[in-house]
Amino acid sequence: MLGVGSSAGTPMVGCLCATCTSSDRRNNRTRCSSLIQLNNGKVILIDTSPDLRQQALREGLTQIDAVLYTHTHADHLHGIDDLRGFCQIQRSQIPLYGSYDAMSHISDKFGYTLREASNFWDLPVLKVNPIDAPFELFGQLIIPIPLKHGNSGIYGYRIGDMAYLTDVSSIPESSLALLCNLKILLLDCLRYTKHYTHINVEQSLYYAGLIRAKSTYLIHMTHELEFAALSKQLPNNVFVGYDGLKLFME
Repeated sequence: MLGVGSSAGTPMVGCLCATCTSSDRRNNRTRCSSLIQLNNGKVILIDTSPDLRQQALREGLTQIDAVLYTHTHADHLHGIDDLRGFCQIQRSQIPLYGSYDAMSHISDKFGYTLREASNFWDLPVLKVNPIDAPFELFGQLIIPIPLKHGNSGIYGYRIGDMAYLTDVSSIPESSLALLCNLKILLLDCLRYTKHYTHINVEQSLYYAGLIRAKSTYLIHMTHELEFAALSKQLPNNVFVGYDGLKLFME
């Protein structure tokens, strides 16, 4: 987990609440993003957080082979320029995958990054790949999971027995059917109070109970949620995610 914070991050600018002033590093949350390393060594990034550079330095990250985009809100997209460093290291183009709307948005707003590899690496060298069905990437089946984010349709992703569902306001029945027999679920959980475009703690636990993954980890949290206090309220198989948490799955 590179980042498990909401759009404002935690600590939040100008806030002196218990979470924002906590000495527990698990309450320091950069904007939401996760990284998956496959058994063959390939590395897939989910979303380019505005904090991508900071996350990469913190984790010693030097390789990104592809990016999956859930949607194009700023806190999930606007670190796209920081892919430049990985293109420079690898001397290769990085493919981006996401919905047709997401890829169109990136083409419109960040068209300068969409280039073929050459002798110049002063900009990101990226390629958009619109998807609307399961596809294979580096020998691994990737299943896009349609979700609602307020009025917007976005994607979560299932990769093997793991699923990543951020910025969820509701999960359609047809998508729940794609989430059976999970070992690990990373699930949106914005705050205690209800929100129009995100599920709150109560709703997250409801969906965790429906999906019944072996282990569920809460992500995309505001400063309203303090790590230790929230942890005490959760069932045995639900955990509070935190920046830098590494999960291993055969």
